Amino acid sequence: MKKTAETGSVISETLSKSEIFSSLTEAEIRKISPLFENLTFRNNETIFSEGDPSDRFYIVVEGNVKILKHTLMGKDIILEIMSPGDIFGGVAVLDKKPYPASAQAMESTTAMRISRQNLLKIMEEYPILKLEIVRYFSDKLRDAHEMLKNIATERVEKRIASLLLKLSEKVGVDDDGYRKIDFPLTRQEIAEMVGTTVETCIRTISKFQKKGMVKSSDGRISIKAASMQRFLEE
Repeated sequence: MKKTAETGSVISETLSKSEIFSSLTEAEIRKISPLFENLTFRNNETIFSEGDPSDRFYIVVEGNVKILKHTLMGKDIILEIMSPGDIFGGVAVLDKKPYPASAQAMESTTAMRISRQNLLKIMEEYPILKLEIVRYFSDKLRDAHEMLKNIATERVEKRIASLLLKLSEKVGVDDDGYRKIDFPLTRQEIAEMVGTTVETCIRTISKFQKKGMVKSSDGRISIKAASMQRFLEE
């Protein structure tokens, strides 16, 4: 972890794009920006570990962050991938319990954070933030329920297709008729996110590639969004 010497402009810009803090005016964002600090993390560097005291609330600025849960078998399960503007560590900070999962940088990542004390202070000063935080985490809870339902009821092919489509919508860039998921994503990571084996994941993505629904290059996966959507509706 390395603190950056960025000016408040990067912090202000990130806050203005955040689902929670964008409800504030420009003047209000400039006022609270000094309460945040910018940090950079190397690829695979741990930002915080499951069980650590939850004293900081984080927002992704650049790059991506994996949220991991450790199992009794010693394996890590990826619960979610956070992209620029996403908040992580928030629920634990608000309920004052230890972080329930670990956060790990993917590639070189920049994140900003604010202490619990300062977060609560600005929530009192700007009550609209309380409503925005409730909305944000309600949406996250709904997404988690949808993922659990998919894991319990959908076959593996559709779970993988649903994940790839969701990631392409969230962090995708145009790629010659495809949507490229713009960060490296291994078959192991995909398998962990949908609750299957690496071997099954490899076979499924190979099947998608033969159908022209998926292509891979330089560790990045691109999908034909329309074809993937039709597959999910079959």
